[in-house]
Amino acid sequence: MVDDPAVLLTRDDADAAVAVLTLNRPSRYNALTVELKTALLAAVGELAKAEDVRALVITGAGRAFCVGQDLREHAEAIRADPHTAFATVAEHYNPIVLGLVDLPFPVVAAINGPCVGAGLGFALACDLRVAAAGLEFRTGFTGIGLTADSGLSASLAHAVGVARATELLLLGEPFSAEDAQSWGLVRSVVPAEEVVPAALELARLLATGPTRAYAEIKRAVRLGVVADLPDVLAAEGAAQTRLAATRDHTRAVDAFLAKQRPAFEGR
Repeated sequence: MVDDPAVLLTRDDADAAVAVLTLNRPSRYNALTVELKTALLAAVGELAKAEDVRALVITGAGRAFCVGQDLREHAEAIRADPHTAFATVAEHYNPIVLGLVDLPFPVVAAINGPCVGAGLGFALACDLRVAAAGLEFRTGFTGIGLTADSGLSASLAHAVGVARATELLLLGEPFSAEDAQSWGLVRSVVPAEEVVPAALELARLLATGPTRAYAEIKRAVRLGVVADLPDVLAAEGAAQTRLAATRDHTRAVDAFLAKQRPAFEGR
């Protein structure tokens, strides 16, 4: 129904430390309207403040993950004022991507159906991805005379290499979940009905791990693909120092010495 929330933010029944964020406009294949983008940005901001969340699953309601910008709404924005039609990039897309990347816990994308344009950008802003067998990915931008947004110029190149990313962005040709897995873009490919359960299983595993160490790893990998080695080494050393005093680290060292399995609390 149109009155349903554009985004659903819930907790996993099996583990309350796992949050589930669902894009909830299935009749439009979760196309990105201002309503949906605004709700998504607000949900990501709420998650950033949630001290009891240790992992997140993002998925789409219905048969699609997200098919990118809602072009009907975009066409209306161009007709209204072509000079402000792309304000949504700075107002919505960029902060959503940065918000997802900066979340201080692992984020798993459960890609249950078509994943296009900014939808692909959002999926690549997640840390791990599970995809439905046979689904279609596409960059889509050149088909409407645009360049990439949502960080895809960088994230796609980092994920699959510059040559393949350039090809995918220039030609806009669809590629399958199986292609994505062979390129290392997704972790696993499962039947559509198993995508969310598989992503939840992965998130539950991550939610039992050293959450603060995961957050440092996320930051380190982002820096590692763009910075010079001395800067990377310095950042790694600083992160190790921050983690040295955490309860998870000290207790895990004690457990190792006692030949026991560590129990991480995420602090």
